[in-house]
Amino acid sequence: MPVSSAMPLLRVRELGITHDGETTPAPSAVSFEIAPGEVVLLLGPSGSGKSTLTLALNGLLPQAVPADVTGSIEVDGLDTRTTPVAELSTRVGMVFQDPDAQLVTGTVFDEVAFGPENLRMPVADVLARAEDALRRVGLWERRSENPDRLSGGGRQRLAIACALAMGSPLLVLDEPTANLDPAGIEEVYAALAELVAAGDRAILLVEHNLDAAAGFVDRVVVLDHDGRLAADGTVDEVLRGRAEDLHDMGVWLPVSTLAALRLRRAGFALDPLPLTPDELRAALEAEDASAGSRSLSERGTSETKRAEPPSRVGPERFDSQALSTTGSEAPLITVRNLTLRRGRSEVLHDIDLDLPRGAFVAVVGANGAGKTSLIQALAGVVAPPKGTVHVDGLDVGRADARTLSTRIGFVFQNPEHQFIAHTVFDEIAHGLRRQHLPDDEVRRRTLELLERFGLAAKADSHPFLLSGGQKRRLSVGTALVAGAPVLVLDEPTFGQDRARADELLSLLSELNAEGTTIVVVTHDMQLVTDYADRTVVLADGRVLAQGATAEIFADDALIARAGLRPPPLRRALRGVQRHPELSHVTRLADLTGAAGVRSEFRKDATNAADTAPPGPIHPEYGTAQTRAISGGSGT
Repeated sequence: MPVSSAMPLLRVRELGITHDGETTPAPSAVSFEIAPGEVVLLLGPSGSGKSTLTLALNGLLPQAVPADVTGSIEVDGLDTRTTPVAELSTRVGMVFQDPDAQLVTGTVFDEVAFGPENLRMPVADVLARAEDALRRVGLWERRSENPDRLSGGGRQRLAIACALAMGSPLLVLDEPTANLDPAGIEEVYAALAELVAAGDRAILLVEHNLDAAAGFVDRVVVLDHDGRLAADGTVDEVLRGRAEDLHDMGVWLPVSTLAALRLRRAGFALDPLPLTPDELRAALEAEDASAGSRSLSERGTSETKRAEPPSRVGPERFDSQALSTTGSEAPLITVRNLTLRRGRSEVLHDIDLDLPRGAFVAVVGANGAGKTSLIQALAGVVAPPKGTVHVDGLDVGRADARTLSTRIGFVFQNPEHQFIAHTVFDEIAHGLRRQHLPDDEVRRRTLELLERFGLAAKADSHPFLLSGGQKRRLSVGTALVAGAPVLVLDEPTFGQDRARADELLSLLSELNAEGTTIVVVTHDMQLVTDYADRTVVLADGRVLAQGATAEIFADDALIARAGLRPPPLRRALRGVQRHPELSHVTRLADLTGAAGVRSEFRKDATNAADTAPPGPIHPEYGTAQTRAISGGSGT
């Protein structure tokens, strides 16, 4: 896309922001510029100040949110600290991380027209802008609906349309695709690319889905843990050239890059570092296979199959497929003829479902497929018809909230939606107090849970003052405190950096290994293949398929019919000719086995080229050596 050589549209100089009650600025002394026509990706670990910086660009901070601001921000020549927010809104269009925070009217069309109307534009211009924006995000046909009737992804599209309708030269997007299905992500980025193609607008993007964003952005700006500028350069200079640094920092990288880092450390010559599935495939096909008395494919296909890597945390995973097929135990969750309505709309139709005890289940599907409605019915957040949903023998439609909390815990997409207490300690203790336990028992169990979740030091803090990752851990803790055997989470990695997402997923895997049944809704297909042993696919409020995750994602026609995309690693490695031992790998964790084979083979080939091939993969490749090869749990 063209990048203008005109004067900067955004100029940030030595910016430091310290929130009320804090002592350390984040961001801290940050400087960068954005010119018309540029798309700039802002990366950084949790707590580095990314969202804080975006709120300062249109004057909300410090004009609406108190904070100490040093340095300066100029947008189109206007100082954001002194220019009224209303005037800045004509220069900066904002899409917040939580779309519900900016939706205020009764219909989709009115929502998009609201901004231009407040600028006192002529009616014809308002109508034209609203229609154009809604068509760009695929919501024109739903213009008369109430925004509350839209799915999470639909509300995300609506928030983007509202920003587009303002016509602002600078568009600031904070996690704009977090709630979107793969097709929706492609459509949104296509619309945004078209928007900046003329060269008179610019985009600042905070995004964790780099598989979609890498081909869209021109530059990457990185903040470190202290909120300072760590990098500012082209995609090649930053995402390729400094991938190891970014990984160590805990920020997101494309899945293909994470895979390449693992393979590179095991001896694969992958230079330059791939960013996309196509690049990873091409690099592997061009990379020389090891020579020796036994081919890599012979070793890989036999030994990696019988050396299934364990989960990323300690204990062996429960084999839910075996549990569900042997018939030795009844399903923990059963759904029969579940039909659910929201208002006048029927969102679930005759759902039949069996989920085995001890499974890690992913519920996937396009936006509007009914995923959130289904898991809310499972947990009783939305009461299902009596007799349709049973959890461990309990009829969810007949149970009271207190009884339900002992059988199933629910974690909302936005943790704040479930916090009720003024301290982290009391947030956990509340569920125990409802069980009328003695005070000493409440205190002991609360402190134990806070220690396990890494929140002991925050016991006296207000839940809303925690970081995003800490809020998510607290929300999981509140759901688990009653000892429920089932934990249901809606988009568990929403709004988190890679390190915090890995931390949470490792915790969920640990709980699953100890026997907790985990059910997650997610649009992250790589997360599904990495962690879930069973997958439920929904389409138009119906179960399209359910079964073992590997079998679900082996069916390309099914995935396409559901409006989804194969996981990035499957797209990259499927059918690789030069290294067939990798061609069936779908999980990042499984690359450890293939990498172990590669490393062992090269070592033996170097030391004794004419000797008999070495024995099987060493068992420790799944533990300490896994971490050494991957550089941490994140790859």
